[in-house]
Amino acid sequence: MDRRLIATDGLNQSVLEAGEGPLVLLVHGFPELAISWRAQIDALAEAGYRAVAPDMRGYGATDRPARTEDHSILHLVGDMVGLVRALGERSCVVIGHDWGASVAWHCALMRPDLFTAVAGLSVPFQPRRAKGPPIAAMRAIAARAGTDDLYITRFQDADAHAPFEADPETALRKMFWAYDGATPADQRHTGFLKPGQSMIDGVSDGATRPPWMSGDHFAEYVAAFRAGGFRGPLDWYRCMDLNWSLTAWLQDRTIDVPSLFMIGENDPVRHYAGRHEKAQADWLTDLRGMIEIPGAGHWLQQERPEAVNAALLDFLAGVRG
Repeated sequence: MDRRLIATDGLNQSVLEAGEGPLVLLVHGFPELAISWRAQIDALAEAGYRAVAPDMRGYGATDRPARTEDHSILHLVGDMVGLVRALGERSCVVIGHDWGASVAWHCALMRPDLFTAVAGLSVPFQPRRAKGPPIAAMRAIAARAGTDDLYITRFQDADAHAPFEADPETALRKMFWAYDGATPADQRHTGFLKPGQSMIDGVSDGATRPPWMSGDHFAEYVAAFRAGGFRGPLDWYRCMDLNWSLTAWLQDRTIDVPSLFMIGENDPVRHYAGRHEKAQADWLTDLRGMIEIPGAGHWLQQERPEAVNAALLDFLAGVRG
């Protein structure tokens, strides 16, 4: 597995890659890095694919643009278009987790000629809401739940990254623990916050590393976020209303390339995005499978690498076949 820096249109992207064959892009989410895909890179390379996982815009060793608006979905999809081109390829399969799933869905939605199949982990495809931008709708969801806020709306604050940057090690440990399938159900994060509470404050101080995360693996995350901070990653969230305004041309458009969706049985994201799971077949016209992994939480490819690898290889074989 090699690490190298690739210059694309206006962005230097740090990638992990291995193998030869048809290209598969692996897109991470928050708060993750390319290293979250190591088990999949190994499995895909061994199976005859060229697997490439970038540190995404604002993360790790990839460039971190200064402006919030430079983290829109058009920039994120454009980064992946540029990466495929820089790798010397003309098409690929794109696979994403968490925020990376949203990027992957939109890659297939916007450029099906280039991204010829797509798999999303943990976050279902969420079509553009014709009634208006998403942040106001999320505030309404929180109000109906009888809570002060959803963490996504709290992330709109200009200083929302400050609690993370004050102690990256504690913040990351709490995040991984609070969304893990092995954490007791009553201590997993629901995504909803009490008045005046940051996302980190809402997680037990007794949080430990999940059972699947080694000390060395965790140390890599801590070092990367200490160096790069959390402002860029949270700018992805701060662009959500901007994304809505930029994508009117995609209203009611379906994803027509072969697709796959995977979710952990105990993923807390289902508290606020689960309703979209039920409508996936309405929007993914060539849906090859919806897989629920028993006992798993949110960090699907790291919690259950064997199950995820088997499902992805089966999906890819069907696409190639």
